Amino acid sequence: MATATTPATATETQVMNGAHILVKSLVDHGVDVVFAYPGGASMPMHQALTKYADKIRTILPRHEQGGAFAAQGYARSTGKPGVVFATSGPGATNLVTAIADAKLDSIPLIAITGQVPTPMIGTDGFQETPIVEVCRPITKHHFLVTNVNDLARVMKEAFHIATTGRPGPVLIDMPKDVQNRDCVPDWDVKMNLPGYSGAAPKAKPEQIKQIVAAIKLAKRPVIYAGGGVISSEASEDLRTFIKKTGIPVAMTVMGLGAYPNEGPLSLDMLGMHGSVYSNWAVRDCDLLLAFGVRFDDRVTGKLEAFAKHAKIIHIDIDPSELNKNKPAHIPVCSDVGYALREINKTVEAPAEIGSWVKLCQDWKKEQPFKFDQNSKGILQQHAIAELSRLTQDKKTYISVGVGQHQMWAAQFYKFKHPRTWLSSSGLGTMGFGLPAAMGVQAAHPDALVVDIDGDGSYQMNIQEMATCYCENLPVKVLLLDNQHLGMVVQWEDRFYSSNRAHTYMGPIEHEHASGERKWDGNAYMAEQHRYPDFVGIAKGYGWGAANVSKKEDLTAALQEMINYKGPYVLNVQVPYQEHVLPMIPAGKTVDDIITE
Repeated sequence: MATATTPATATETQVMNGAHILVKSLVDHGVDVVFAYPGGASMPMHQALTKYADKIRTILPRHEQGGAFAAQGYARSTGKPGVVFATSGPGATNLVTAIADAKLDSIPLIAITGQVPTPMIGTDGFQETPIVEVCRPITKHHFLVTNVNDLARVMKEAFHIATTGRPGPVLIDMPKDVQNRDCVPDWDVKMNLPGYSGAAPKAKPEQIKQIVAAIKLAKRPVIYAGGGVISSEASEDLRTFIKKTGIPVAMTVMGLGAYPNEGPLSLDMLGMHGSVYSNWAVRDCDLLLAFGVRFDDRVTGKLEAFAKHAKIIHIDIDPSELNKNKPAHIPVCSDVGYALREINKTVEAPAEIGSWVKLCQDWKKEQPFKFDQNSKGILQQHAIAELSRLTQDKKTYISVGVGQHQMWAAQFYKFKHPRTWLSSSGLGTMGFGLPAAMGVQAAHPDALVVDIDGDGSYQMNIQEMATCYCENLPVKVLLLDNQHLGMVVQWEDRFYSSNRAHTYMGPIEHEHASGERKWDGNAYMAEQHRYPDFVGIAKGYGWGAANVSKKEDLTAALQEMINYKGPYVLNVQVPYQEHVLPMIPAGKTVDDIITE
C-alpha cells in the first residue's frame, strides 16, 4: 500500500509562502500529476504549481468533478494518492460527489480547495462555502488551515491518513491569506494525530490457527474477495492461497482482477448481477472466507438469507466493518495481505473439496453469462466480449460509467490483473467513466485505456473530451448508445409494467405514443433521428470517431478504435430492450434470481 514519504529536502530553511509550501510538499510526497481548475481563491497555489512544472504535471480539467474523478483514476490504477485542486465555493462543491465516491470505494484522494481569506470566513463572502463542514461525513479526515506554520505538518498528516489503514479521501481547505502568508517551514515537524497511528493491524497467531483449522475441516468453502484485496496489494497472496487450497473464488465488483476471470477456480462476480454459479456457491457453502469486503447490500440481498448455512470468516482492515452488516464467526481486524501471507505458511487444501469444486464447475458450464448470439444487430454484451477478445494481449485498463454497460463490462470483460478495472461501485456515479480513464491515461501513458460507457452516463462529463485532446491523452471510448437510461428502463420493465417515466433520451417528437421505439435487428427505425450526434461532437473536440450498427462491421471498427493514435469514440448503436441478467431483485435472495 502506498504510504507517505519523508520530505527529501528536510534541511531547507528559506522563507516560503503557504502556496509554495503546499506544492513543495506534494513534490516531496512523490506526486507527479495533479488535476487542478483555478479560481480567485486558489490562484496563489496555481502560481506555485508553475514553479514546479518540471516535477509535477498539472492537467486542467474542464469541470472540477472531472478533475476529481481523473485523480481517482490515477489513484485506482496506481495505488498512489490522486490529487485534485479547486477554488472556493462552487469549485469546492463540485468536488463533493467525487469525494463521496472515493470514501465509499476506499480510494486515497487529496482534495485541495481554495477558501476566502480567514477574516471573511462566516460572512457569506463571494464564493464562500464551508466546504469542511459540507464534507465532514464523506471524508476520512479534513483540515481548514488557518496558520501557515501548520501547513507542513498538515500535508504530512493528510498523505499519512489518506494512504494508511483503510485508504480514503482527505480534504485540505486553504484560505487565500494563508496561501500568501510567509514563514520558514519546519519540514521535520512531527505529525499530531492522537488516536490515529495508521499502522496496519495484524491478525493474531491464534486467529491464523483458527482460520487454518476451519479451512481444513470445510467441505464446501468459498472465497468472497473484495476491493480490500486490491487496495492492500494482496492479489498475489490471494492467488497463492487459492493455488494451495483449491477453493473457488467469487469477487465483488470492486474485487475484479484480484484473480483472473479465466482462472480455473474463478466464479466471477457475485451479487445482484453476478453469476448464477457464484451466488449458488455462496448459498450452499459451509465456509465463507470474506477477504476485504463489507457485505454490501448489492452483494448480499436479503442479509439473513446470505450464506445462511456457512461459518463466516471475515478479514478486514477496518474494525467498523466487522459484524456491521453480517455477524462473523471469526472476525479478524487485519491487513488482508498480512493475514493471507500468514495463512499461506501452514494452510492445506480441505480433504473433501474435490466434489464441491466439480459441482461449482458444473454449475458454471450450465449457467454461464450469456446473450443472444443470433441477434442480427450488435448487442452490448457482444461488443464488450469482442473488445475483451481483441485486447487480452495488450496492457489495457477499462473504466466504466454507471448503468447496464457497467454490469455487462463486469460480466463479459475478462480481467487478468488488479487495478485494470475502474468502476464507481459504492456510490454508483454516472459520469465517472471518461474522466477516470483520463486519469489512468495520465498515469500510464503507454497503456490502452478504454472507457466503456453508456450515452446517459457519458454526457454527464462529456466536456473532458477537451482535456483529453489538449493534454494528449489518447483515451478510447466504446459508447453503447441505446438512447435510453438503460438500467432504469430495465427496472421499469421488471417492476413498473414498462411504464416509461422520463428514461428516453432522444427528441420527444420521435418517441412513439407508447413510449417505445422499435428495433429492426440492426438499428433503430428512423435512424436519422438518433440524437445526439456523438461522432459530430467527438470531431468537434478533435477526436477520431465512427458509428457502427452492423454486426459484421464491429470487429473492424473496434480495431480501428484500438489502433487510432489519439482519443477516439466508437459509437455503437445498440437496442434498449436488453436486460442485464442474472438479476436478484433488491432485498430478495438467490432463490429469487431472474435468468430470463
